[in-house]
Amino acid sequence: MSDGPAARRTPSGPWGDVRPFSIKTKLGALVVISVLITTGLSMIAVHTKTELRFIMVFSMIATLLITQFVAHSLTAPLDEMNAVARSISHGDYTRRVRESRRDELGALAQTINRMADELAAQDRQRKELVANVSHELRTPIAGLRAVLENIVDGVTEADPETMRTALKQTERLGRLVETLLDLSRLDNGVVPLKLRRFEVWPYLSGVLKEANMVASARAEMASGSGSHTRTDVHLSLDVYPPELTAHADPERIHQVVANLIDNAVKHSPPHGRVTVRARRGPQPESLALEVLDEGPGIPRSEWHRVFERFNRGAVSRPHGPGSDGGTGLGLAIARWAVDLHGGRIGVAESDRGCRILVTLPGLPSVQS
Repeated sequence: MSDGPAARRTPSGPWGDVRPFSIKTKLGALVVISVLITTGLSMIAVHTKTELRFIMVFSMIATLLITQFVAHSLTAPLDEMNAVARSISHGDYTRRVRESRRDELGALAQTINRMADELAAQDRQRKELVANVSHELRTPIAGLRAVLENIVDGVTEADPETMRTALKQTERLGRLVETLLDLSRLDNGVVPLKLRRFEVWPYLSGVLKEANMVASARAEMASGSGSHTRTDVHLSLDVYPPELTAHADPERIHQVVANLIDNAVKHSPPHGRVTVRARRGPQPESLALEVLDEGPGIPRSEWHRVFERFNRGAVSRPHGPGSDGGTGLGLAIARWAVDLHGGRIGVAESDRGCRILVTLPGLPSVQS
């Protein structure tokens, strides 16, 4: 829930770290006012020769009234926060605490409201996960069931072509299960990296070739499964220098590049081009990867949400013809794999389409 050390030191909001009416100030003012009242009444008693016990009674009454007023101003928002926190613990994320105060309690109210927002978002993502997984698994299961039922009923024979169709549906199920496993690894923490030095050109060339093969295989089974895929987008590779090498976990980088290509293809226009570009980074064996497409691009206001789970874009028509839209997990998994390397991934400025930039630290990250 925390936003980092800086966020913990200063509350967000229009006042920043300036709290002219902090609780410390109020308590200090309470002590000063009580002392002034007692002193003033004592001086009046001396000049008017009033009995000291009456002065003490008046002083105590005045101090108690002021203390009651200050205490109520402090406990009333705490009661409200307690009620909101109790609602949140019962699964009601709609209630919020009023943020009208300009003291520590106001900062606490902001924190509780941010927590409620994040919990509501996580609850929404959980429900979306169930819906997305159910939707994604239903299609290949239905296709596989139809093939097997036709074989059992004698409608079709178990010839190689029919079994190949069943195999393709099974492979799609395997890909979906692998995505869920990646998501589980993402939630459970750091996965050990198998770092090694590899040549970038042949490695990325293999990734692009595999992406083309997967797209062709999906296209062959699209009509039978009711899904859609893109086969009209051209993939190109640009590596300089040709002998470029990098030090990373090839399997995890494969996840990154494959998911970025898949996302770029889905958002490409008909017969568009997706370019994978690799350059040498600033450190030894470091790498700068770019994946560019010719689609509608991503609004700057959405840049910070691109790598969130289940985010499928906010443009009016986010996916090109023949695209199935995906699960909204590919970019989240790509960010996870880059974070494991201590690298960075984000949307970069581009004259056309979308440009995703990945930087991997190379050897310094390994030595540290």
